[in-house]
Amino acid sequence: MDAIEKKLLHEVAELDSLPMGAYNIRANGKLESRNTTAHINIVTKEDKPGIDIFIAPGTKNESVHIPVILSQAGLKDLVYNDFHIGEDCDVTIIAGCGIHNCGGAAGNEARHDGIHTFYVGRNAKLRYVEKHYGEGDGRGKQVMNPTTIVHLAEGAHMEMETTQIAGIDDTLRKTSGDLAEGASLVIHEKIMTTGDQKATTDFVVDLNGEGCSANVVSRSVAKDVSRQEFISRINGNCACAGHTECDAIIMDHACVLASPQLTANSVDASLIHEAAIGKIAGEQLIKLMTLGLTEKEAEDQIVNGFLA
Repeated sequence: MDAIEKKLLHEVAELDSLPMGAYNIRANGKLESRNTTAHINIVTKEDKPGIDIFIAPGTKNESVHIPVILSQAGLKDLVYNDFHIGEDCDVTIIAGCGIHNCGGAAGNEARHDGIHTFYVGRNAKLRYVEKHYGEGDGRGKQVMNPTTIVHLAEGAHMEMETTQIAGIDDTLRKTSGDLAEGASLVIHEKIMTTGDQKATTDFVVDLNGEGCSANVVSRSVAKDVSRQEFISRINGNCACAGHTECDAIIMDHACVLASPQLTANSVDASLIHEAAIGKIAGEQLIKLMTLGLTEKEAEDQIVNGFLA
């Protein structure tokens, strides 16, 4: 890998060398390197681009790294990755995509679309971390459209952390899930847009099993003339609990839309939604500026703390 690719790998997966355990690193549309373990197997799909990851039942305290990096101007990459998590597992999957687009011409976009489908077995626990990062020294755009589909079996638990705080010009982030009895899904999203960037997130969760629950929390910052849209739909189809929350800081001439939606199809469904959009409070700025910070430094401090 060259210096640019190494930087991208560090940004999205915090890797400065090959990780321990299982991994699959994809660079510029091709397999860069791969490792499997006794309990985790990674297989290249034969019918379309992407991989199947099989994690054996009972696997504990192991991780899988599957970062994607693009450093060729104008490259459009599409992958279908399926994750098969066995019963009683407790594992971490670290994904993410980094794009460096040096294309000089407007419209010469570099793009990655990743369709990730998770089949999480009974009583399994999964932590999924996904970071998106873009950079470039030309007028070409960095575009990412991640799609995540989650199927949680009885008693399964999945915690999903998604972060996009730099350099992505246009993104449509779609996440859908269906939960069986006693399953739980927790989603934490962090987004920052600047310039004229656009970001849309679309969550749909079907609570199908007795006693299942979902908690979807999004925190975002919109600067300059960027535009964000947050859409969330939770469908309570039984005795279940659902919560969706959108907190956004709006700055400059940006625009933020929040559209939380709840559907109760059972009298025993307990569903809550919250949405708050506002500017940085003046007293917060003044307090930090009295400590010696400039207004810009104070704003940065508040934003970083909000997205932490």
